Order: sequence, then C-alpha cells, then structure tokens
Amino acid sequence: MEWKGRRQSDNIEDDRGSSGGLDSNPFGRGGGGMGFPGGGMRRAGGGLSIGMIIFLVVIYLVLKAMGIDMLQVLDQNGGTVASGPGYEQSDGSAPAPANDEMKQFVATILAETEDTWHGIFQAMGKEYEEPKLVLFSGRINSACGLASAASGPFYCPSDHKVYLDMAFFQQMKDQFGASGDFAQAYVVAHEVGHHVQNLLGILPKFNQMRQNLSEAEANKMSVRVELQADCLAGVWGKFTQQKGILEAGDLEEALNAAQQIGDDTLQKRSQGYVVPESFNHGTSAQRVRWFKQGFDSGKISACDTFSNPV
Repeated sequence: MEWKGRRQSDNIEDDRGSSGGLDSNPFGRGGGGMGFPGGGMRRAGGGLSIGMIIFLVVIYLVLKAMGIDMLQVLDQNGGTVASGPGYEQSDGSAPAPANDEMKQFVATILAETEDTWHGIFQAMGKEYEEPKLVLFSGRINSACGLASAASGPFYCPSDHKVYLDMAFFQQMKDQFGASGDFAQAYVVAHEVGHHVQNLLGILPKFNQMRQNLSEAEANKMSVRVELQADCLAGVWGKFTQQKGILEAGDLEEALNAAQQIGDDTLQKRSQGYVVPESFNHGTSAQRVRWFKQGFDSGKISACDTFSNPV
C-alpha cells in the first residue's frame, strides 16, 4: 500500500505502556474480534459466582495479612509484554515505542476508513460517527471489560472503540503466515466493520437475540456477524483500490489473511481436527468469499450474510 504521506486520523488513543485495571464488568465484553485463538465475540454477562468472588476476596485478605500482596505479584508476573515490531523493553516493566511508524500506519488506515464510511453513510442519508482506536500493550480496560493481548483486536460497542495491540501484527506474520501491510489494514477494517454494524443496529439486535439462543445457535449467528464484518472490510478495500493506493499483491495479502484465520484452519493448526459446531467466525473459504464479495461490489447491500447462504 502507498500509505505514507496520507492523512492520519486524530481518533487514536495511545495507551501503550500502561496496564489496565479491573472495572465493574471484568468478565464480559461485547463486539467482535478477528477470530484468532483467544479472540472472538465479546459476550456480555457470565463470570464468577458470588460465592467464588467471596472466596477469592477472603484468600486475598489472608495473604495480605501474611504480607503477600497478590495484586503486586500478578502485576510483576503477568504484566504487559509486547514483542512485535516498533517495541523495545525500556526498564523491563513495560514496552515503550521504539518508533511510531506502525502507529502512523494504523492512524492512516483508520483515516481511510473514515473517509470511506462518511461517503457511504452520506449516500444513505445517514451520518457516520467515527470510532476511536485504542492502542494498548499487554492488557487494557475497556467499557466491555478487561482484555489482554491474547484476546486479539476487538471492538467494544459500549464505548464505540476498536482495541488493538500492534504486536498482534507480528503474531499474524510469525504464527499464521499472514504478512503484508494490506493484511494488517484488513484487521483494522474488519473491526471498523463491527462499528458500522453497531451504527446500523445490527450488533444491538444480535446481542439481544443471543440471550435466547443456545450456544450452537449463537455460534451460527456469530459466524454471520463476523462474515459481514469481513465483507464490510472488503467494501472499504474497494474504495481504497479506487483511490489508486493499492499495489500489486495487496489484495492477495488480505485474502491470504482471511484464509489463515478461518475457524477450520485455526483448529486444524492448533488441535489437528475441526469442530464445526464451535465455529463462530467462519471457515477460511467463507471468510475469503465474503471479503472478496465486498471488495468486488463495493456495496453494503452485497454484504447481507443473514438472508443469504454463507
């Protein structure tokens, strides 16, 4: 991608190097992720029972009385760690940005999504509300709960923010064979796709329906939500291509990323077999198909994963 020198979004919140704390709802999150191990839909509700919480509090107080501060121990042993490009360890306690080129890249991609969706929403007679994109390292406290880098990038509909640990891009390359700047741009565009779904009322409707669905039914519906976000990312890609900033091989990078993060491919890689009933993001073939459908058409109307077979 020829991204350098283009407008960068101001909607970036840089929380790298700071570690988030628990909030009032640390056990459930809303929105969607890319589907890497640890990621997925951030479901509201759930968590620990009252009895378990009381038990943990008692244990904490007993250890505290013995001079052992478990919060400090956890912070030392489970603190923020990032090993991707653009990071270096400063004092061993938290990663510090070695340079801001990756941040500039993300800010540029976010700006490109803003331009695209402002135009599309205006054509529909609607106003596009720009999301914030929060950069973090290791863990972050969002309005949807506490998240770690292991969760992968995600979107929280409660605060209209996309959350991203940029070390994730290195993980894409090293563990999943999905490299390239347009593959990384696809990640951002997918999460922004969830924001578009939220603005259009699709995510709220899904979250409401999910309360009355079985786990298997919820997984099937989740697949349709995620595939639509892939398609919306493809719509953005089409407008980016029309601007003339895509280079040879860029589309293939995004399609390869979609291929590598299909539920079936990830399960085969991690456990050697697949469990279709547990799919919640879609197979590799589905993710490639719906991204390409959005890319080829450039239209939201082509992204109806709910009325059409996926």
